[in-house]
Parts: sequence; C-alpha cells; structure tokens
Amino acid sequence: MAIIYDKLIQFKIPVVEQTLTQRDTILYALGVGLGADPCDPKQLQYVYEQNLKALPTMAIILGYPGPWHAAGDTGITRTHVVHGEQGFTIHKPLPISGDIVGHNKIVSILDKGADKGAIIQTECDVFDKKTNELIVTLTSSTFARKDGGFGGPSGPQKLAHPIPERTADIVCDLPVLPQAALIYRLSGDYNPLHADPAYAAKAGYKQPILHGRATFSVAGHAILKSCCDYDSSRFKSMEGRFSSPVYPGEIIRTEMWIDGKVIAFRSSVPARGVTVLNNGRATIL
Repeated sequence: MAIIYDKLIQFKIPVVEQTLTQRDTILYALGVGLGADPCDPKQLQYVYEQNLKALPTMAIILGYPGPWHAAGDTGITRTHVVHGEQGFTIHKPLPISGDIVGHNKIVSILDKGADKGAIIQTECDVFDKKTNELIVTLTSSTFARKDGGFGGPSGPQKLAHPIPERTADIVCDLPVLPQAALIYRLSGDYNPLHADPAYAAKAGYKQPILHGRATFSVAGHAILKSCCDYDSSRFKSMEGRFSSPVYPGEIIRTEMWIDGKVIAFRSSVPARGVTVLNNGRATIL
C-alpha cells in the first residue's frame, strides 16, 4: 500500500495520556548514563528521589505515541522506517511525576522520489493534564525509506543548523553502558532492534543498537554537564539530525561550539570514526 498524501496528512495520531512517577524520571536518567559516578551530587540529583529533577532531554519521551505509522492505513512501510531528526523546546519545568497529555500531529510529508523515500514531520504539544499548561513542544521527523514517489510535495525542508569549521570550544566524552539499550527501552520504546541479537542481525547489525533518542540524550547530557554545570533550568531547547547508529558500550564524543545562548554541536564515536548526531543546535540561559 502506497502513501496517499491527502489521506496521510489528515491522519489523526491518537492523543497520549501518560502518568509519570519518580521511578520513571530516575529510570530514564539511568538509561542515558546519569549516575555513572554515584557519588557526584550533580548527577545524583537526577537519579535519587531526594530533591529529584528531570533531565531536560526527558522531554522527548513525554507524550510519545509509539509506532503510530504501523497502522495499516498509513501507507508507510514500517520495516523501512528510521528516525531522522528530533527536537524539543521547554516552556515550563518538566514534571518529575504527575499526569500529562500529548497531542501529536503530522505537519508535513515530503516526497523525495521513488528511490529516495519520504520524510514525515510531526509535532507534539505536551500539557499538564490538571492545569492544561503547555510544558514542552516536540518536533520529530521520520524517514520512510521505501515510500517515496507518491506524487507529494518535495519541499520546503528546514535547513540544517551549520557546524562551524573551526575547532570546537568544548569536547565531552561520555561512555554508553553495555546494558544501556536494555535500560532505556523501559522508558517506552520496546523495539526488539535494541534488545534481540537475532532481530538486530536480520536488520544488518552486529548486535542490538542504541535507541536514537538515547544517543540524542547522551549528547544532551554532555551539553548539560559542559555548558550548564548540570543546572537543568538553564537548558531550553535542543535539536539534531541522526546520521549513524551507536552500539552499547561505545564512547560518544560531543563537540560544542558556543555563540552566546546558542550552542552548535555534533556527536561521534571516535573508535569507529563515525558521526552519529549532526547539525545540532541547543539554546541555554
């Protein structure tokens, strides 16, 4: 079944109602590497219930609708879908517990050609269920590699944030635990690609890979540590493009270029010489 543009652009992604607990907040932080030094009070505030805070990047698991594109009438080939981009803008401090509501919508569908696939861009506004206050706005793009050539528009497409050609102002290396994907999946993404070696092998990987959202979150940790001194109230927005998978157990290097409140960043795995997250942009106070 091919994508039908007029039908897909009007597709209603179900509203997500989510109840957060302190355990969810702690589990997310552990899954992206916080607590690697259990005696560091700056990390401990994200993994210990006393004076607990939510990591800024936890925004990306709020209001998450799961694999909505797997619905039989979207025309999207689920087996050939990858995460293209991710971003968030925080409007008020993220909750560590409570009830939230996520309203997801498709904002554009770009046809890159029969042999180049399609890009589906979505947006999600997450609200406090009790007060109806807007907490965070999320942006994401899905690359449907097999579904181009349906006759839809090819643009306009948002330009990538440029990475300066000069040497980075700050470089931060952070390890990914060998069991990181097994922990991170407990935050809501149970794709077997991140847990089942046989499934990963069929997809062409030597072992289960780290979730793209976890890679994004490790980069966010590097920015929080290096540019905010672990003060989450200073971290306001972040976006980036996925370019290659990460294997649990690797080290992710994040390079940062500072221009006032704007930070350009790029993440790589030095051991393999690959960029895993590119054209990153974050804003801090």
